[in-house]
Amino acid sequence: MGRLFGHGDLHLIILRLITERPRSGYDLMKSIEDSVAGAYSPSPGTIYPALALLEDRGFVEVNGEGRAKLYSATDAGRSYLGDNRDVVEAMLARIAEVGASRAAVPAPVVRAMENLKLALQLRMERGAPSEEAARAIAAAIDRAVTEIERS
Repeated sequence: MGRLFGHGDLHLIILRLITERPRSGYDLMKSIEDSVAGAYSPSPGTIYPALALLEDRGFVEVNGEGRAKLYSATDAGRSYLGDNRDVVEAMLARIAEVGASRAAVPAPVVRAMENLKLALQLRMERGAPSEEAARAIAAAIDRAVTEIERS
């Protein structure tokens, strides 16, 4: 797939989504993930700093508190988005391309890929695995790779 966004470009897509309608950070993460059929899922550690940057620059305003925060575009944000229209259009085209290519992946394969990703994330959240556990995890993944290559 390569890099979906150039360095620092994600804030433009976030701003573009916010101009459509006010959104929460979670809604932004899901919207981006859905647009590329799960090929990329921005983390809170990516989305919230980008939102803070947009807010600091006066491009978005925040309404609500805690989980109920909704971000709305300001006139300055809409103007900034217009000034970067070419970059945004190129990114939207790339997103559509990735989403279309990913949509061709059969649903059971997408489900299994997401299950593997989640299992690894949950395991790593429990702490670094021991050397023995790390080898077992790698061996399980290597076995799956071998079987996939044979199909």
